[in-house]
Amino acid sequence: MATRRTTKKPESWLLLIYKVPSDSSRARVAVWRELKRLGGFYVQQAVCVLPDREELRAGMEKVRARVTELGGSSVFLTLTDVEDDVRQQFADGFLDQSAKEYAEIVEECDTKFVKEIEFERFRENYTFEEAEEIRQDLEKLRRWLAKVEGRDWMGADGKDLARSKVADCERLLEEFEADVYDRTEGEA
Repeated sequence: MATRRTTKKPESWLLLIYKVPSDSSRARVAVWRELKRLGGFYVQQAVCVLPDREELRAGMEKVRARVTELGGSSVFLTLTDVEDDVRQQFADGFLDQSAKEYAEIVEECDTKFVKEIEFERFRENYTFEEAEEIRQDLEKLRRWLAKVEGRDWMGADGKDLARSKVADCERLLEEFEADVYDRTEGEA
């Protein structure tokens, strides 16, 4: 296991326990998606925790409203007296969650992005349209990285590598765009 950065664990936590109608997988997935988007760590099924931060508190309230809208119920608690081992369990959960997300970004860069440029070079598809499509993929990677960094409250491993890989993708794209320019505008 990789060494973890030592980060001060939050003094208090937000805990949401919820129940949505069991006949609606759409409802369960909608709530799960919103909580994961916030960066929530699932302690167990339908029990999610987040560090106590004002913006996350507001997000939890929106999720609670969504649960109610979907015909469910919820209990929202602020935990202030949390045993050290539980606090560590929460912190480890967030660290693992963020580290996995950084690893997914690295994988996306190494496989899809790099391979796409290699494939277009192999096909000799040096068009503005292709370069623009690949630029959109780079922007998606940047937005994804920003979201992961925004919910990496504990300082997980992998951030520097993910940033480096996204920067490598940017350099690859700039080289590809230069080749597109040379092959299209250079002919004019």
